[in-house]
Amino acid sequence: MTVAVEPYRERPARVAGAELWTRTSEGGEFRILPDGCMDLLLMDDELYVAGPDNRAWTGSAPRGTRYAGVRFAPGAAPGFLGVPARELLNERVLLAELWSPNRARRLLDRIRSSQDHADRADALDLEVARLAEGPADGLTAQVLSSVRSGLLRGSAGVSRLAGTIGLSERQLHRRCLDAFGYGPKLLDRVLWMNVALDHARTGLPLADVAMITGYADQAHLTRDVKALTGLPPRVLIS
Repeated sequence: MTVAVEPYRERPARVAGAELWTRTSEGGEFRILPDGCMDLLLMDDELYVAGPDNRAWTGSAPRGTRYAGVRFAPGAAPGFLGVPARELLNERVLLAELWSPNRARRLLDRIRSSQDHADRADALDLEVARLAEGPADGLTAQVLSSVRSGLLRGSAGVSRLAGTIGLSERQLHRRCLDAFGYGPKLLDRVLWMNVALDHARTGLPLADVAMITGYADQAHLTRDVKALTGLPPRVLIS
């Protein structure tokens, strides 16, 4: 039997800020880069949770393995799962290990009622939206806003943010571990690395990418990407 291999596709999910994605494996190894996110995965016929990564994660799957996933926005998945992100750092676990087996099975049964792969992805999206709570808490939103605006760059960034929120740096670090799996500085590095790689994939020279994304220079960008992914940016892009 010939297995049709589908390319990676994604679109906005029903949950605010999340993405719904699908893929059928070509076989062999694959590399997933840290992005500050957590995913609920339907892999063939089972539900898994992919925790946040602080380094590139490599795995393999037979050709034809089917995936559908909801990728939550940074900080959003712990509220849905009821588990602090720090407990899932660099982990892939069955949803039934985090929820009761009966609760996880009921969710899976509702998704299984859709017969083809595309419908199952949509069913996953719909069921997650039905179970999801409201938006992330205020602290999570403040941290992400500070990252996106560049306020965490520099040696005093975390101290400024902690003072603005009214927490000590240690309290801020602990709250960030619960929400993101990372402290605020590592979250900043991971999210800005992904912004830089997105720019680099357009063909923009790395020196220009470094300048517009707040790195000291191209060498700084290359060192940080390699530290987080194991590969320099030119290799990742190619």
